[in-house]
Amino acid sequence: MKLNKKDFIEIEFTGKVKEGEIFDSNIKKDLEKIHQGHDHPVESKPFIFCLGEHMFLDGLDNFLIGKPNEPDTYEIELGPEKAFGKRNPALVQMIPMRIFREHGTNPIPGTLLNFDGRIGKALTVSGGRVMVDFNNPLAGKTVIYRINVKRKVEDINEKIKAVNEFLFKRDFKFEVKEKKLIIEADKQFTKIIELFKDKFKEILGLDVDAIETEEADKEQK
Repeated sequence: MKLNKKDFIEIEFTGKVKEGEIFDSNIKKDLEKIHQGHDHPVESKPFIFCLGEHMFLDGLDNFLIGKPNEPDTYEIELGPEKAFGKRNPALVQMIPMRIFREHGTNPIPGTLLNFDGRIGKALTVSGGRVMVDFNNPLAGKTVIYRINVKRKVEDINEKIKAVNEFLFKRDFKFEVKEKKLIIEADKQFTKIIELFKDKFKEILGLDVDAIETEEADKEQK
C-alpha cells in the first residue's frame, strides 16, 4: 500500500537551510536550537496533515505521495522554486519614516515589522526612509527537510483537529453526527468557519455546522 492524496499522516520533521541553520521543527531538541537564548519553554507536539491539500510545503507533499504506507525516514532537498519561492526584488521597498511614526513604531535595522498586515525586515534606516524587505526570510534558499513518517492517521477526530489547527489555529470543541461536523465557536469564528464549508467537505467529506458556544450566548443575553 502507498500513501495517496487525501491521506492524513503524522510526521516528525526538521527543516534547515542548506548551510545548516534549523528554521522549523516539531522535535524538541531541534526546537531548543531554534529558540536558544529565549526564556519561554519549548513545547513539541505531533504534526498531522492531509497530503495534497497544501497543509505543508507542496514540494514535500509531492515527494511523500506514492511512498510506502509504513514508518520510514526521508531526507529531501528542495530548491527555492519548490520551497519558499525565489526572491522578488519588487518586495524590497523604501517607506517614509513618518509612516512608521504614525503607527508608533521605531524601526531598527534587522528587526521584523508588521506593516499593514505584511511582515517585513527592516534593512536600513537613513535619510528619513526605511528600506524594508517583504520577501519570505527563506525565499531564494535551498532547504533540506528530514522527515520521519510515523503513521497513517485513520481516526476522524484527529483529522478534524488537524484541519482546525491548519485553518484557524484553534482547538474547537466539536462532534460528528451522521456525516455532519458540528463545531462550537464564538460568534466571530462561526462566521469564518462558514466560509470554509467547502474546504471541510473536500478534505473530510463532512458537511459543517458552526454554532455559537454557550458562553457566547450568555454574553449576548
